Amino acid sequence: MEHFDNLDDYIADLKGKLKNNATCGNTHYNLGVAYLSRRDFMEAEREFLEAVSNSPKMAEAYVQLGGIAMQRNDLEGCLNYNVRATQERPFFAVPWGNIGFVLLQQGKTDEAHKALKKALKLDPEFVQAQATMSSLFITIGDYEEADKLLKTILDKHPEFGPAWNNKAIIDARFERWDDAKKCIAKAEEFGFPVEPDFKKEIEAN
Repeated sequence: MEHFDNLDDYIADLKGKLKNNATCGNTHYNLGVAYLSRRDFMEAEREFLEAVSNSPKMAEAYVQLGGIAMQRNDLEGCLNYNVRATQERPFFAVPWGNIGFVLLQQGKTDEAHKALKKALKLDPEFVQAQATMSSLFITIGDYEEADKLLKTILDKHPEFGPAWNNKAIIDARFERWDDAKKCIAKAEEFGFPVEPDFKKEIEAN
């Protein structure tokens, strides 16, 4: 995108390309990503659907469609799109991480664990999957493993808000209230929306 002054010019250029070649999956995909930058989810979704109808093996487009489904709180839709992405590209870590995230939200911890292990085997440095795995450990009460994993994440990615939030959950569990307060401040500083009731509980101690 470097040779365009702004997003509108880039979008106009992609639309021009589609006039000449309406069935180019890549151009539809790039246009979808451009609309996502604008947070125009409806147009983005339309373009990603066009991308996969023209290039049915484009795993990245299924992942993006899954993200848009998640934006609408459609967990089932998100899961299905990511499963489709893994069918097209079995060694692509991102959809496995997303599948793990959705299954964890649905309370299916064993299945979530399998998907996350797969994601991290394919990409051991995949920070979102690491953070989801730490949430899974917290969910099943394995705080020691969660804590170890969070230390690893925060050593490498000190600005990763979700990890600070999970660290705060563990500190609160062991009544390390001052540490938990610091972690919450960090989570919010890096843009993570901390659950209001959890915040109140920590501030009350």
